[in-house]
Amino acid sequence: MRTLHAVSHLYSNSMRFQRVLYFICAFQNISCGIHYLASVFMGVTPHHVCRPPGNLQNGEIWELSRCSRNKRENTSSLGYEYTGSKKEFPCVDGYIYDQNTWKSTAVTQWNLVCDRKWLAMLIQPLFMFGVLLGSVTFGYFSDRLGRRVVLWATSSSMFLFGIAAAFAVDYYTFMAARFFLAMVASGYLVVGFVYVMEFIGMKSRTWASVHLHSFFAVGTLLVALTGYLVRTWWLYQVILSTVTVPFILCCWVLPETPFWLLSEGRYEEAQKIVDIMAKWNRASSCKLSELLSLDLPGRVSNSPTEVQKHNLSYLFYNWSITKRTLTVWLIWFTGSLGFYSFSLNSVNLGGNEYLNLFLLGVVEIPAYTFVCIAMDKVGRRTVLACSLFCSALACGVVMVIPQKHYILGVVTAMVGKFAIGAAFGLIYLYTAELYPTIVRSLAVGSGSMVCRLASILAPFSVDLSSIWIFIPQLFVGTMALLSGVLTLKLPETLGKRLATTWEEAAKLESEDESKSSKLLPTTNNSGLEKTEAITPRDSGLGE
Repeated sequence: MRTLHAVSHLYSNSMRFQRVLYFICAFQNISCGIHYLASVFMGVTPHHVCRPPGNLQNGEIWELSRCSRNKRENTSSLGYEYTGSKKEFPCVDGYIYDQNTWKSTAVTQWNLVCDRKWLAMLIQPLFMFGVLLGSVTFGYFSDRLGRRVVLWATSSSMFLFGIAAAFAVDYYTFMAARFFLAMVASGYLVVGFVYVMEFIGMKSRTWASVHLHSFFAVGTLLVALTGYLVRTWWLYQVILSTVTVPFILCCWVLPETPFWLLSEGRYEEAQKIVDIMAKWNRASSCKLSELLSLDLPGRVSNSPTEVQKHNLSYLFYNWSITKRTLTVWLIWFTGSLGFYSFSLNSVNLGGNEYLNLFLLGVVEIPAYTFVCIAMDKVGRRTVLACSLFCSALACGVVMVIPQKHYILGVVTAMVGKFAIGAAFGLIYLYTAELYPTIVRSLAVGSGSMVCRLASILAPFSVDLSSIWIFIPQLFVGTMALLSGVLTLKLPETLGKRLATTWEEAAKLESEDESKSSKLLPTTNNSGLEKTEAITPRDSGLGE
């Protein structure tokens, strides 16, 4: 639609209006990052022992262990070592928890230990399942109701469900509040991404989209800082939930996007938004009525064309495309698995767990800057493969570092997080460039769904560290190594035209096509940006 392209190019040089909207919306990504990783400390299981009976009498002697208590039959034996007969009893009176680190957590609140330990293990996976449903649900609502109303609804709900989780009366209420919190947080990420991309000029779109992840990383830093200062879980949750308040107070000023208004036929409202943009940017406006009239002859003379729909099977068009799809899915899976495994496993690295998480969050920000610069210098495939190999190497090195040298282990983990963050920040763009127009949205959307699956499995991987402390690194390292090898078999897309047909997509594999693809030099992904506007269905943020 010519009108939409005209609007998207309208203020590509002076974007003061768009910058204000960008930073308002990006600020709310901080809250999303907070809630995604709040369970790192909120779900901590402290050292504990079974509580003795409250009515001790007649000189009873009890031996207390983590999940049971034993009553000595011979009360005259007061030594630590006891070989006489004793009876074992369950922990019906609860547990005594070590409060040196945390005064209370969700685990201590509802005794999620021993035979109830599996309930604690569900805290983060169920949250990520909510993320999966939210990304699908609110993407649909934004197309039907508009971006602005969904941004307001999800942000307000993030605050309400965050507070509800803090004051939950029981475990099941807590889990329900967290589940809906995950849905609205994920919904905001998806719709907020679309909203920003529909306002940002094409020249800045690549940097703007990648650095939305940086604001998400800031949320990780706030989780670490708040966890260090506040050691009561419900107060910790309340404080983290209030971060979204500034956005709620100002989100009412956000306008609807001209793209959505035009798609709904609300031309007068779209014109008002365009005029406001022009005034802020000190540029001349454009008359949408004139642009629309250019589109009308085509609409009148041609009968309405039916939109061709494609299902998942189109990603397996032939054997070459099938291999490409499976490889891309594996990279999405590995990126998400590594991202959350490094973050959630920060408490097991030794030393100060709060500093560990803070440092692992800090390294994400330069990782995204590195991606923006390197992908247009040496190519998408090279950067992605090197990032995956570096992550695999870091996981291997962590496994051989003695635990007493935990500082070296943390530094190595930071290198691994930097590398996996770079891969995670690049795979969305690379996927979009690997597929033809007719299935591009489907390819990115399916990769995002695989990414959600990995985020559900990551907490279980970290929980297995109780069996062997290096299981998360082994799992992530193996997947990263395999993904890196397979990435080398993918075609390079730097400087190449976006494919519009399967034949063009297949030619990406050709060496001859690689040599002749210098017809369209690309800077800051201008090929992608100038060919197509990002659509709502493309909006699968990797987080």
